[in-house]
Amino acid sequence: MALAAIAAAMSLAACERSSVPPPAAPAPAAPPTAAPTRAAAAPASVALLEQELAYGETKNRNLVGFLAMPADAAEPLPALIVIHEWWGLNDEMKAVTRRLASEGYVALAVDLFGGATAKTPAQAEKLMTDVFADPEAARVNLRQAYDYLDKYAFAPRIGSIGWSFGGGWSLEAVLQLPDQLDAAVMFYGPLQTDVAKLQSINVPILGLYGALDETIPERDTLAFRALLTSQLHKNAKILIYPKAKHAFASAGADYDPEIAARAWTDTLAFLGENLKRKPAQP
Repeated sequence: MALAAIAAAMSLAACERSSVPPPAAPAPAAPPTAAPTRAAAAPASVALLEQELAYGETKNRNLVGFLAMPADAAEPLPALIVIHEWWGLNDEMKAVTRRLASEGYVALAVDLFGGATAKTPAQAEKLMTDVFADPEAARVNLRQAYDYLDKYAFAPRIGSIGWSFGGGWSLEAVLQLPDQLDAAVMFYGPLQTDVAKLQSINVPILGLYGALDETIPERDTLAFRALLTSQLHKNAKILIYPKAKHAFASAGADYDPEIAARAWTDTLAFLGENLKRKPAQP
């Protein structure tokens, strides 16, 4: 089935579960005129289909995210749940979602803030605090995103990827879906130290951290790596980039284009190996 047809099926499926009008039919998206500020996120080099998309619902509202995928794919593609930082699902996050789509993925950027975005750290902290006050709602949100990609995008393999606040939730997605997700990427996400929870991980993990991160000190990252690899023997690759600060791949004062480009390359290699691989022959 052509991917354009899959996109149409996804829209119709969302409408069946939702009281909102159907999303507009996806149309090929022109590449951005300016490169996003994230990790090597140059303008998309392939034509994309993109749309605002209702991928789930709560008691009071629809869960509306942003979906992008290659326009010319002839078969189902691996998919990614893309999880935003504490700024919310803003234009920058949509740009990196397009960039992931241009690499051959169905990329669904979820919204954990109910449509709100932040312009200041104080606003962002409030939105983030609200999520932590009701973490189960965020978990249900991510599970619905997975179900959407599984049932309506027909994705053969699904991973998660997030930055900072979203990096922590990328790991949480694995803990919530230990037998469903196929890989997870954490860009400087909060660390989990609960051995009982980490024991359930059975998929590859990629963590990308900075040696100069004042929010997550290098000693804590090293301990996290040792816990996953040496103690629990998980398939985890925790990279620590020298001279990198916390948000080295995000827009802001600590953005480092050289380190961000390296991390982007490491990310694409990891995703390609774990999501694009062909199943082993019996």
